[in-house]
Amino acid sequence: MRLVIAEDNVLLREGLVLLLTTVGHEVVAVAGSGPEVLPTLLECRPDAAILDVRLPPGFRDEGLRAAIQARKLMPGLPVLVLSQYVEETYAAELLADGAAGVGYLLKDRVSRVEEFQEALERVAAGGTALDPEVVSQLMTRRDPLDALTPREREVLALMAQGLDNPTIALSLRITERSVSKHIGNIFLKLDLPPDESGDRRVRAVLTYLEAGA
Repeated sequence: MRLVIAEDNVLLREGLVLLLTTVGHEVVAVAGSGPEVLPTLLECRPDAAILDVRLPPGFRDEGLRAAIQARKLMPGLPVLVLSQYVEETYAAELLADGAAGVGYLLKDRVSRVEEFQEALERVAAGGTALDPEVVSQLMTRRDPLDALTPREREVLALMAQGLDNPTIALSLRITERSVSKHIGNIFLKLDLPPDESGDRRVRAVLTYLEAGA
C-alpha cells in the first residue's frame, strides 16, 4: 500500500514510517505542516493518507481541513486521522464528509500495532475505523456547548448580551487578544466556518440561546 504521512512530531512520524515499511507498505512521502499536505497528496496520489489533526503553523485543524479538501479533489481517498485527544467537532466533521474510507484514532492506539494496522487496512478498503473513545463521546454528547471551556462559555454569554470584544475583555479582566482567541475557539467548536455573510458571531449566539443557556 502506498501511503502519505502528515505528522509534525518527528519521533512519531519516523516511528510510523518504520512500522509501516516493516510490514510491507511503501511510504511515498511525509509532510510536517498543514500547507504541505494537500500538494503532497495531489502529487503522490497515495492509496491512503495518515494525517495528524493539528499541524503547524496553527496547530488547530490543518490536518483535518487538508483531509476534507483532498477527499473533494480525490473522491474516495482513504484517510486515517490521528489525534492526541478526542476532538468531537473534528470527528463529526470528518464523518459528515462521508464515512466510507475514513478513520479517527487516538494516537496512543498507534502503539497497539496490530490494532493500528487493522484499522488502516479497513480504512484503505473503504471501511470505517473509529476509536472507541471517540464513539463513546460522540454518542453521549447532547449539548453543542459541552465542548466549550468555562471561560469560552463566559465569553459566549457576554456575546449574547451584545457586548463587543473590548467590553468583554474589560468585563472578564483579560486582554482583547485573549477574547479574540476564545471567540475563534468558540466558532471552531460550534462548527461555524467563515462564510461570505460574516455572521458567525450571530450564529454562535443563536446556538447559545437554542441550547437554553
